[in-house]
Amino acid sequence: MSSSKPSRQPDEVAGENPNKPIEIFISAGEASGDMYGARLAAALRARTGAHIFGMGGERMRAAGVEIIVDAKEIAVLGITEVIHKIPAVLKILRKLTKVAKARKPALGILIDSPGTNLPLGKKLHRQGVKLAYFITPQIWAWRPWRIRVMRRILDRALVIFPFEEQIFRDANVPVTFVGHPLVDVVKASAERGKFLGSVGLDPTRPVVAILPGSRTGEVSLNIPGIMDACQGLARDGRVQFIMAVAPGLQENFMQRYILPGVTVKMVVGAPYEVLACADCAIVSSGTATVEAALLGVPMVVIYRVSQTSAFILKRMIKTKFMAMVNLIAGREVVKELIQDNFTGAKVEAEVRRLLESAEARAEMKRDLAEVSGKLGSGGAIERAAEELAGMVEIKQG
Repeated sequence: MSSSKPSRQPDEVAGENPNKPIEIFISAGEASGDMYGARLAAALRARTGAHIFGMGGERMRAAGVEIIVDAKEIAVLGITEVIHKIPAVLKILRKLTKVAKARKPALGILIDSPGTNLPLGKKLHRQGVKLAYFITPQIWAWRPWRIRVMRRILDRALVIFPFEEQIFRDANVPVTFVGHPLVDVVKASAERGKFLGSVGLDPTRPVVAILPGSRTGEVSLNIPGIMDACQGLARDGRVQFIMAVAPGLQENFMQRYILPGVTVKMVVGAPYEVLACADCAIVSSGTATVEAALLGVPMVVIYRVSQTSAFILKRMIKTKFMAMVNLIAGREVVKELIQDNFTGAKVEAEVRRLLESAEARAEMKRDLAEVSGKLGSGGAIERAAEELAGMVEIKQG
């Protein structure tokens, strides 16, 4: 399983019609998976000339991927929340495997979303499809038994966190650490003062960024506690609030949660600008914490799921920390307020600590810079694409 084949021209798969492009299957769920899948598909096409098909969202569609199933059909939150989706997921799996069986792809690529992608991977493996997993399941946090499935079905794991490489190597899964793809893209396109002025905020006053999540389910669970904290912070009349609203979430949906005495400027589709302009941020646990770390923004991390899901997860999660930045650092760099520990009063207290202490902000910025350094120097998508192109059997002319 060579990982160092040189870049190649789009010749044909051995034994196939020379005019027929290589077929590559790709499956991504969630907004982040769609973003990574789009970039990866473009890099793969440049190396192989492949026709790429599978499951994804609008970004992958715009990148030229033939979308057989839209990822929105499986977007769910939590453990118990997924139950009502099981029949739909099974139908999706049948559709994808039927198309894959007919097209016989030279390679299958799974991106994140293990609840769907691992069962899908097992089906593709039985069809004899060569498989790679990019952004692997977080087996170090929960459901460690998944490593047995991956060992059986995967030809290569492409991991984005440095500590993951040894875990997969110890489990005898072929693995390559490629770095985190966000390193190349997390950059604010506007200068702080200019951006704040453009949205009607005062650059001389403290700014708190709010990133409550990207799906209605998680936002509805996270935002009430965030607003309680903001109501307390707003009493001194100086703190300003700006919220990064994920594309697809309606502003009127967000407005229903705004409490009296709190004014929040809502910005759709510009999370990096929102983060970069802030003195500190309240961030929903997940990819956004890595984005905030890369931008060097002091933060408090929050998250809440349903009580039933929390009961189950408490017995499944094996790690000391939930926030990705703390997991990467191996210690508490940012305060985590999760589930019952997530209250408006506690969020307010941590935000006040950061706003009122330049020393506390500077210390956290130093720690976040250390975390960022562990995510690689950039080029993760290109390294992943080169590994994957090397797995595609090309007949050289």
